[in-house]
Amino acid sequence: MEDSVVAPASTESTVPQPAEPQQAEVGAEPSSPAPERRRRLSLRRGRGPRVAEPAVASRKRARKLVGLKIGASQIAAARVVNNGVPELVGLVREPLEPGVVVSGELRDPEELAGALERFFALHKLPKKGVRLGLFNNRIGVRVFEIEGVTEPRQLDNAIRFRAEEVLPIPLDEAVLDYVILAEGTRESGVPFRRILLVVAYREVVERYLQACRTAGLEVVGIDLEAFALLRALAEPADRDPADGALVAVAVGHDRTTIAVSSGRICEFTRVLDWGGWSLNVAVARELDRAPSEVEGIKRQLSFAEETEVDGLTPEQVAKTRAALQRALTAFARELISSLHFYQAQPNALGIGEILLTGGTAHMAGFAAALAGLIGVPVRLGDPLRRVKLGTQVDPELPLGSLAVAIGLGIED
Repeated sequence: MEDSVVAPASTESTVPQPAEPQQAEVGAEPSSPAPERRRRLSLRRGRGPRVAEPAVASRKRARKLVGLKIGASQIAAARVVNNGVPELVGLVREPLEPGVVVSGELRDPEELAGALERFFALHKLPKKGVRLGLFNNRIGVRVFEIEGVTEPRQLDNAIRFRAEEVLPIPLDEAVLDYVILAEGTRESGVPFRRILLVVAYREVVERYLQACRTAGLEVVGIDLEAFALLRALAEPADRDPADGALVAVAVGHDRTTIAVSSGRICEFTRVLDWGGWSLNVAVARELDRAPSEVEGIKRQLSFAEETEVDGLTPEQVAKTRAALQRALTAFARELISSLHFYQAQPNALGIGEILLTGGTAHMAGFAAALAGLIGVPVRLGDPLRRVKLGTQVDPELPLGSLAVAIGLGIED
């Protein structure tokens, strides 16, 4: 693989646009809010002051939130008190049965409802003020501009019209919401507004909401995991464009969330069907075992150096490390393709750095190995950088897999 296949911040070269992968992406065009508030996506941008259309901005700012992240392998919740500096007062997680959630899609609402009810009871979590995180390949984000429209109702109609032009699904099957990122007047005197639109299949949203309602939870907002990820890892201040875009990457159990921020907004996001389980599969194939049987072996392996692994010969260790490297190379290619697609868009920035999180990201040597494949700086992000740590929070928890839950609890 090439040494520098993504244009870094210091490079002004144009990156050719590859064939678009079949993933949800951010950085194109917007739409209008859903008629019922309970079905409205509660947008929260990654960083910067919030500038929103009145229907969105009028929502009451939540002081106490429970950020709820439902993944393929676990349920995680973060209790955050937003009073000045957000304070993380509770952080818990429990495993989730395989097959309930697959690639961000809820397959068994009844099983999830029971798991949520037990989870909230076990950890004495408040059932009110829950913000739910969602993201999969059937949720998309677009950024675009509307000119010559200033009246709110007309703006709603104009955004809905644009949405019908760019969205792959009928609007009656979608949940839409938008935020005005910026507004001004052209030199010609024509007013314009820059819009951030989020669209999701109504079925995807309703299945999660139904499970939450059955568990007795009061969901006050639904947020994109990509937005929450940026809130957790990045300070709410403008990033100097000369520093390039900041890329947050959360490697989950069976999927990876990518969020690209200019420092003001989330410019691009995508979900990749690759996660820590992909490494399990690579190791299992090499050892002729089931992927579920090699988790302990995977945790003893390192991308940086050969290590002793219980039950394996040095030759087996070398072969499994080679398998891990091949799997990581495949992931790097997908990540590069996504960043190429972002950089092919108008006004895209060079890549400044990649902030990595997720349980798999903490494997020894993972970040350095990924940096070598991509050609831009990669470092582990700190999910606690935005919050004050409460006395009841165990700092020894695996924070990498809890970053999204923490971001869901932060109210900017």
